[in-house]
Order: sequence, then C-alpha cells, then structure tokens
Amino acid sequence: MSQEKFYITTAIAYTSRKPHIGNTYDIVLADAIARYKRKMGFDVYFVTGSDEHGQKIEEYATAQGISPKAYVDGVSAEIRAVWDSMNVTYDKFIRTTDDYHEKTVSKIFKKLYDQGDIYKSQYEGKYCVPCESFFTASQLKDGKCPDCGRECVDAKEEAYFLKLSKYQDKLLKYYEDNPDFFRPESRRAEMINNFLKPGLQDLCVSRSSFKWGIPVEFDPKHVIYVWIDALSNYITALGYDPDGSAPLYKKYWPADLHVIGKDIVRFHTIYWPIILMALGEPLPKQVLGHPWMLFAEDKMSKSKGNVIYADDLAKRFSTDAVRYYLLAEMPFAQDGNITYESFIAKYNTDLANTLGNLVNRTVAMTNKYFDHKVSATGALDEFSESLRKDAAETVEKYLRLMDEYHNADAVDAVMSFARHCNKYIDETTPWTLAKNEANRERLMGVMYDLLDSIRLLASMLEPIMPECAEKIFKEIGTTDGTLRFGAVEEYTVGEATPLFQRIDAPKVLKELEDERKKIAEQEKKAAEKAKAAAEKDSEDKTPKNLLNLEKIGIDDFLKVELRTAKVLKCEAVPKSKKLLKFTLDDGTDTERTVVSGIAKWYAPEELLGKTIVVVANLKPATLCGIESNGMILSAEAPDGKIQLIELGDDIPAGSLLR
Repeated sequence: MSQEKFYITTAIAYTSRKPHIGNTYDIVLADAIARYKRKMGFDVYFVTGSDEHGQKIEEYATAQGISPKAYVDGVSAEIRAVWDSMNVTYDKFIRTTDDYHEKTVSKIFKKLYDQGDIYKSQYEGKYCVPCESFFTASQLKDGKCPDCGRECVDAKEEAYFLKLSKYQDKLLKYYEDNPDFFRPESRRAEMINNFLKPGLQDLCVSRSSFKWGIPVEFDPKHVIYVWIDALSNYITALGYDPDGSAPLYKKYWPADLHVIGKDIVRFHTIYWPIILMALGEPLPKQVLGHPWMLFAEDKMSKSKGNVIYADDLAKRFSTDAVRYYLLAEMPFAQDGNITYESFIAKYNTDLANTLGNLVNRTVAMTNKYFDHKVSATGALDEFSESLRKDAAETVEKYLRLMDEYHNADAVDAVMSFARHCNKYIDETTPWTLAKNEANRERLMGVMYDLLDSIRLLASMLEPIMPECAEKIFKEIGTTDGTLRFGAVEEYTVGEATPLFQRIDAPKVLKELEDERKKIAEQEKKAAEKAKAAAEKDSEDKTPKNLLNLEKIGIDDFLKVELRTAKVLKCEAVPKSKKLLKFTLDDGTDTERTVVSGIAKWYAPEELLGKTIVVVANLKPATLCGIESNGMILSAEAPDGKIQLIELGDDIPAGSLLR
C-alpha cells in the first residue's frame, strides 16, 4: 500500500541579510510539521530555499563593490547555515538563481504572455523598495507602505502586467469551495475585505529600472518581477515545466501546505493561486500564515539593536532549546515574544526542571532499586490509573492539535503530562516503597508507569526536539515511539545523565550584556583606529592645500565593509621580501585570501590564530600572481613601524565593525 504524500514548503528567505530568530521560526515550524507527518506515515517532501533577485539586492551589491551573484552566494550560504543549525530536515534547498529555475520562470512568463494573461503597459504609482511592491494611493497606510510602514516613492515606468482582475471571481469561488485553504481562518476575511472587495488591480510583473533579475525572453530590457520569479519556486523545485513536467512534480503537486509569515499572505493566497489558474495547474490545498516572533512586543530590527540570531542562541543553549522555545511560545494566531529573560525562564522551568528532572530521577531510581531493568506488572492503584488515563487523553489531544498546526498548544499538553509524571513520583514516593520488600511489585509498577510515560513524552516531543527525544530513548533503552501506553513490556535503562543543565539566569544575563557592550566598544575602537589610520595616510600623501577636497561624507564611509577575520594560515610569498599571504576565516563558508605587504614587521608564525580586521568589499587585486580579496587594516607608528589592528579572541569571525 502506497503512502499518502505530503508536500510542504516554507517562504524562501530573501537574501538581503542573515535571517534573525523571527525569520527562523518559519523553517522550524515547517520542520516540526514535516517530522510529525513522517511520524504519522506520510511520504513527505519538504522544500525551502532563498529568493535572490531584485532591486534591493542590486543596491546592496553595488554598495559593497561586488556583483549581485557574489552577494547572494554569500547570504544564501548564511541562510542555509542557520537552517542547518536548527537541525532542519528539508529535502531540497532551491535558489532562484539556479539555472533550471530561471529557465522555467522564463517559460512561464512567455506562456502567460502568449495566452494574453500578461500584457504590456505603463505603471505610475507608489513603490516600496524594501518590499519591492507597487501600491495605489488608497492602499497606503498613513501615506506609507501598508506592509512595512516605510516611505514609498513615486515610480513611473513601462512594465508588463498580469491580469489579476480576470481571475477574481474564480478565486472567490475557490475560497468558497475550499474552506480550509486559510490557516488561521481569519486571514480569509483580510484578503476578501482588503483586496478582493475593492477590486483587484492588475499586477506589475516586470521591471526595467534595474537589471538583477531573469530577463524577459522577448523584451530583454525588462526583468521578470519578484512575484512570478519567487512564487514559482514551489513548482520549479519539483521539476515543473510548461512543456512537460518531471515525475516529482506529478507525484507531489499540489502543495499540501505553504508555511509563510502573515505579512506575505496576500502574495500566496491571491497572486500565487491566480498564476496557477492562468497556467492551468492545481492550486495549493492550504496556506498557513503564522504570526511574528517579536522582541519584547517590538518587531526585530538591527537599527533598534534588538535582533537575536537562532544559531547564536543555539551555540549557547542548544539547538533543541531554541526549537522548543519557538514552537512552545508562538501562539496560533497572535504574535509571540522573545527576550533573553523569557528564554532562560522557559528553559529552566520546562526543560531543566520539569522534563530533565523527571527523566533523570526516574532512570536513577530504576538503576538503584532494580539494577536497570523493570517490566509491566498488574500492581495498580488510583494514582496509576489517573496517570494512565491522562496519558491516553494527552496523546489524543496532542494528535488533534498537531494535525491542526496548533503546535504551542500541543507542546503545552505534553508538558502538562510531564508535570503529572513528576506529581506521580511525589504521590507514590518510590523511596518509601523501597524500604519494604512487600512493596516490591508495587514499586516496579511505579517505575514501569514512569518509564512508559517518559517514552510517550519522548515520542510526542520528537518533532519538536529531535535530539532530546533521541537521548531519552537511549536512556530508557527503547526506540519504540508507539503513541499508546503499554506498548513496551520491559525496560532496560542506561545511566542517568542530565538532559538540560539549569541556567544561572543572573550570571548568564550579565554575561550576555557584558558581551554586547564589549563587542560594541571593540567595534567602536576598531572603527576609530581605522579612521585615524586612513586620515594619517591621507595627510602623509596629500598636499595640504588639497585636504579639504579629499574629505568624504558619512555615506561614502559607510560603503566600506570592515569585517573581523581569524588567521588560519600565514606564509611568505615566494620571490617577495615584502608580501605575506593570509588565509582567513571571515565568517563565510569560503576561506578568504589576502596578500599584505607587512613581511618586514611580522614573521608568518606570529600571526596564526590572530583576530584582525579586513576591508571585505575591495575589488580583487593580483599581487605576485596571487589574487588578493581585501585589505588588512594596520596602523603606522611615528617611527614608521606597521602594526596590525588586532581584536580579542572572543570576537567571532565575520563580525561587522561600525
């Protein structure tokens, strides 16, 4: 008998910058759903990726003095590294710069044009550069972008348009015929009242004011606009082609679930279905528009200094702890919150005290009283019957909530049962039963009840905290995840080891604050040193009467990207007395080679392991046949001696200096 398929996708992350923990919720939620569906016997295919075209990317790349492709290569790798740090089990990571994707998107555009669903006209209106979206004046909110709240600019240009209006009635009919299309259901009213009832405006699907995009095949001065390009990834990843699709597409499409943030529901429930209707393809079955993870009631922003990164949090507290917090603290329909204080409190209460303590105590008592081994007995009492009844009800509730994507409520149900298990220990007092040999059978029954309950907890937590679940199964000596009490008759447990060490909250919070201040101070000092060195160099080499002409504004200075790097290798350059060749870790997946003329002042071995500063966005230069990608910052002493600018070893490679 063949398995029922389940095709799940996330919104592909935009390659403007490293995703923060709010962005990371998207992939962690999708992964928990994918793991749960596999556990339930589904044939799951899970796709994520990166969105890499557009005006914003072109501007960022220009500011750094590199090509847009080089820029997105770096950020896409960073996105994938963050996803991998969260132990995500995606089947495919698609990039919109992949050749097969670009070719298929070009075909999709041509097909829609040939059949009259795309036409050429001129656009004049308000344009939001960060969102890459056009709006009419009536759609603006307080005169600003309705999605991000930023200023919009007047824009007028020739463009191609998709006939959304042609499909409006058909889309409304789809909404009516598919009541489960929206999750939460409230998103339906938003789309109908805010966009469909006022009447759909035809969608701009090309741009001519920038070049970083997929060219329109028959009109190369235009590039295909972000929505046809980005949204099509869900089918191109499966091998869709207007001329004949791959078996993978025929097997898994339509998508069973698109997991996205609430801010892009419109694109996935209006634009995307209409594109598919125009192509004559089936529509996705369901779109889950989850809320945002805020920092203390505020949207995360680098400019506000309130950004938390999931991979940084995982390095300090573990991947499973981060996954647990995200999935336990994000409500189904309202925004969630994170602060370091709330994270540590949740960690200590749920993971260290409730779950970790339960497993540790139970395994330790099993070893002490029964030499590692217990089996099911008939020795039951009112406490045992209550525990088993709660176990059955918890499993039933967990399955229902996970099926409905109410992950936070499902986690709450599991932890409530874990608390009952701890209460059961207090009610039955195994240490008292152990004092009398006549109570031995009852004591074994208590330990069996606890071990089988822990097995159920591990099984239910497996999609949420896979590594933790694996450790629990190993400690209790089984991998049987059957969600039924009594499925395992006998347990031979291992040694008790703590799952989660309790965090000293005041100590760690002080460390985090000190770390933040230290990095900020070091970045400030490094920037000041770099500025002073640059000014001195300018004074030494520039005639005094030209100094005023050589001054630059802050905007020019901010174009320079100063980044920390660790020296992995340093060696003399053959046939040169001045040059040293550095191999650097600058926080990206690719090692950086820089050639510097400091051999007179440093032996190569002196520099190994040092944390230095490089100008990361210089154009490459070839020195003695070696391509040098960057410049190492140094200072010149009054006696002419050059000294590298060095930072502390605790500054991670790739940190930006400001």
